[in-house]
Amino acid sequence: MNPQLDALLARTERALLAPPRAYRGDRESSRAQSSVERAGVSLATIRDYRVGVDLGTAYTVLIVLDENDQPLAGTYRFANVVRDGLVVDFIGAIDLLRELKREVETRLGFELTHAATGYPPGVPRVEVRATANVVRAAGFDCRAEIDEPTAANAVLQIRDGAVVDVGGGTTGIAIVRDGQVVYTADEATGGTHFTLVIAGALNISFDDAEKLKVDAREQDRLYPLVRPVMEKVGSIVARHIFDHVVETIYLVGGTANFKGIASVVEEMTGVRTIVPTQPLFVTPLGIAMNDR
Repeated sequence: MNPQLDALLARTERALLAPPRAYRGDRESSRAQSSVERAGVSLATIRDYRVGVDLGTAYTVLIVLDENDQPLAGTYRFANVVRDGLVVDFIGAIDLLRELKREVETRLGFELTHAATGYPPGVPRVEVRATANVVRAAGFDCRAEIDEPTAANAVLQIRDGAVVDVGGGTTGIAIVRDGQVVYTADEATGGTHFTLVIAGALNISFDDAEKLKVDAREQDRLYPLVRPVMEKVGSIVARHIFDHVVETIYLVGGTANFKGIASVVEEMTGVRTIVPTQPLFVTPLGIAMNDR
């Protein structure tokens, strides 16, 4: 696994939560800054950068990296514009992404003109095109489309094992051998199902249930309610890894933040299961790394 993973995810968290200074590059570039800016061009616009757009069922994430794949800035927002990997609110998705784009551009001080995007493995090609079209309509040149578990492994850098992306609507699985993805699959069941169970059990609205779900202080209380959904996630993973030799499972995606899910997946599969810090950011980072 990537030995710099924890440090990279910590930097990503800071980049998304704290407004950064405008990127100015190295000392040599700084010496050229005055003449470039006198010409009316921000130095940042002539630097290489990469953008990742993750249109998730629950969260839409936009991350910007520098030429060394280090996070510069980003933002994310809860939104119901995608369901199980399918864009269900095309206009809403475009408007949201435009808003996130403007926010990050303001923080960085330059325009973002290109991006990569991701999709759950197994969705129809027409839906992959729909996701890319959202990115284009929001003002980006969409330079790459990559399945989410493969994107996640660009960050994790595992040689052998299974990457499981538990998102809002689906659970995506990628089997990795010698650093290459040899098998992918995706099935419905994810964080949205957790939220629906909580809402029904407590007789509260979906939005209120979502707020409870992501509050770490509430998760011990909610665990008995959502454990059956965790078991469903574990059974999906177990079925797809059955014909493969897998010694370690790596859980990513926002739903992997829920306390106890790794233990349940490990119990259901019999395979050691690991959750990196800030699992929500792993896949968007990998998507951005493919913006080349």
